[in-house]
Amino acid sequence: MNAADNAWVLTASALVLLMTPGLAMFYGGMTRSKNVLSTMMHSFFLMGLASIIWLFYGFSLAFAPDAIGGFLGGTDYFALNGIGGALFPDLLDSTKTMTIPGSTFMIFQCMFAVITPALISGAFAERMKFSSFIVFMILWLTFVYCPVAHWVWGPGGWLSGLGALDFAGGTVVHVNAGVAALACCLVLGKRKGYGTAPMIPHNLTLTLLGAGLLWFGWFGFNAGSALKADEGAAMAFVVTHMATAAAAMSWVFAEWIIKGKPTTLGVASGAVAGLVAITPASGFVGPVSSVIIGGVAGVVCYLAVLAKSSMGYDDSLDVVGVHGVGGAWGAIATGLFASKAINAAAADGLFFGNPGQLWTQIVAVGVTIVYSFVVSLIILYVIKATMGVRVTEEDEMVGCDTSLHGEAGYTI
Repeated sequence: MNAADNAWVLTASALVLLMTPGLAMFYGGMTRSKNVLSTMMHSFFLMGLASIIWLFYGFSLAFAPDAIGGFLGGTDYFALNGIGGALFPDLLDSTKTMTIPGSTFMIFQCMFAVITPALISGAFAERMKFSSFIVFMILWLTFVYCPVAHWVWGPGGWLSGLGALDFAGGTVVHVNAGVAALACCLVLGKRKGYGTAPMIPHNLTLTLLGAGLLWFGWFGFNAGSALKADEGAAMAFVVTHMATAAAAMSWVFAEWIIKGKPTTLGVASGAVAGLVAITPASGFVGPVSSVIIGGVAGVVCYLAVLAKSSMGYDDSLDVVGVHGVGGAWGAIATGLFASKAINAAAADGLFFGNPGQLWTQIVAVGVTIVYSFVVSLIILYVIKATMGVRVTEEDEMVGCDTSLHGEAGYTI
């Protein structure tokens, strides 16, 4: 064990955990005031639910030695059996020598399992039953998140064997969550009054605070994925910041040109779009490439958010446009800008002489989209047929804070 590596990854784990309360603030401020607590409750409750699932079987399904042809891990680590202080010399792949205890790696990955389903919750904010939310998240983590994590990061995962690059979660986290969010939008339908009644964010101050916490915590997300306190972590830190800076500006300039005014919601959303896009590439690209990835992400994600109304779905808090589209762009951009000069253990992308890597990235994105969308739809339709997924019209009009939780976000 290397003490510096262990200390860094434990610190990074805490940073990633902080992202989920940050997400709660980011989402909570974007809703109407009558739904702020119910929206934030999704993220906070998942800090408990996803963690317990991860302890008992989630980590094993994702990271135990392969059991089903590259599709799923086995039962070796159920209830964290055998984790203890043991090292994992070949947990990810033969090129990465692990210098941290298994328990450190497990808790780091636990924080990813917490925030990924929380990202989805922004799509169905203000209209999903809390009981249905719990059942959906249990099933989604089990049948979608864990398998995809194994494909990309687990020992023997088939996408990893194909050569797909995903440093910190472009496919596993963002494409996966974004596509599931679209499935939720389609099954739950639009909010009452969507398109006719104003549904403006009630507290952008809260949203900006949440965006700041996400930017801060994301350094743990990306730089922590190096799993060492080395030059790779340092470069991942640098490119994460530069891509985010570029995306925050490009989103603002795009909306300034199209809408006539630069907004605080735009700079917050642009920052998140940049964070999303650089995530899969953060361990494989240099600073200039990261600025290009982030700059493109800000514009593309803004246009994707604008397009949702014409496409006829109600994505309450723009999960599809920011995480789905941003994650897909970032994963594909990895196939363009990856360089062995940055990470000798990885591969070059198209612009560095290896066009095959771009195709591999496209395959990884496409497979993740299809699998997550289909399985998420099946889960949602089963829940809809058995217990229902949506609050009653009366409860929705009153607001989920009062109707579901018996509370109010503000007493004036």
